[in-house]
Amino acid sequence: MTLPGLRADVGTTPKGKVLISGASIAGVALAFWLHRYGFTVTVVEKASAPRRGGYPIDVRGTALEVVQRMGILPQLHDAHVNSGRITFLDADGTQVASLNPHIVAGSVAGRDLEVRRGDLVAALHAAVCEDVDFVFDDAVDTLDQSHHGVDVTFHGGDRRTFDLVFGADGLHSHTREAVFGPEEQFHRYLGYCFAGFTMPNTFGLSHEVVLWNTPGRAAALAAVGDNDELQVLLNFARPEPPFGAFRNPEAQRDLVAAVFADAGWEVPRMVAAMRDADDLFFDVVSQIHIPRWSKGRVALVGDAAYAPSFLTGQGSSLALVGAYMLAGSLTTNQDHTAAFAAYENNTREFVTMNQAQIGNGDAALFPTTARALQQRNNMLRELATMPPTTGRLAHSALTLPEFTPSS
Repeated sequence: MTLPGLRADVGTTPKGKVLISGASIAGVALAFWLHRYGFTVTVVEKASAPRRGGYPIDVRGTALEVVQRMGILPQLHDAHVNSGRITFLDADGTQVASLNPHIVAGSVAGRDLEVRRGDLVAALHAAVCEDVDFVFDDAVDTLDQSHHGVDVTFHGGDRRTFDLVFGADGLHSHTREAVFGPEEQFHRYLGYCFAGFTMPNTFGLSHEVVLWNTPGRAAALAAVGDNDELQVLLNFARPEPPFGAFRNPEAQRDLVAAVFADAGWEVPRMVAAMRDADDLFFDVVSQIHIPRWSKGRVALVGDAAYAPSFLTGQGSSLALVGAYMLAGSLTTNQDHTAAFAAYENNTREFVTMNQAQIGNGDAALFPTTARALQQRNNMLRELATMPPTTGRLAHSALTLPEFTPSS
């Protein structure tokens, strides 16, 4: 069967051996399209299996067309969380406003999707796992580019040569650091840290999000269904990233507990659950801005190239669109240098527009001062009376091209 946007002869001629570092959303989506276009694809992932669970993420705008062309849209419709409301609380737990989540996110009810990250990864992986070589429990150690390809040494000791290598290994990409230089020169810290984990749903929540705020601190509970599990997010402002805690889970727990030590409402129960959580994920809220997304035979995709931060809600959508555009550019250009240039030229404006969707000064979702919090609350009360949104322009700013493979 010919997929929309592809000719029937796609994949009949081998195009070369490629390595993707990272079985992320961007990495697996890129593997799907590159295989469809005739490349022999290997994906290496340091984890032992595809990541399951995770906080709900959005697939909207242009990214919906990508998953439709991949044939996984029905699975994502089945996994749609369909949150009915998001309720904002003040310091003592009093309700500030309760809104349709689409109004806050700028998404479109009945069209845009919200799914657990693990459900999206599972759908992507199932679509390509029989066609692509996945290597788990390993990672790239060194990359050495030459005229004949990229010589790769893996942590496990294996050495292989690939025609091209792609970094899809996230915000703190090892591939980017190895080829483009230290992260600090591309990392734009947005002033927040967060901890995410799961805890039992003892609050009686169903298909909804509850968000507690004080200046510089936020605690969110997300019920993605009627089950007995909640996704928890503890977010807090901090002038500088806590570099000493990045590789120390106990230091992370101690830092979060100290920040929320005097918090009210149900936050003490959330902090206690964090202490016992076996799925704690701690990181900073940041973006990646890099002058070029490729160098030689290595290119970046997704958060490794242009992380927008969860404040935009567009990380997964940019990963899906970027993977489609990168693979399509490679199949329509016989020279990888021209292909990488086309990928960047045709995608960067879309990325820039979506990275800019991080809030508007004091009206940001996570205000850091009492004055800004009051302004945000006033804005929320006004939004509660507004009609459903028609979506944000940035989400759909790119019209997907129909790529025709070069001969």
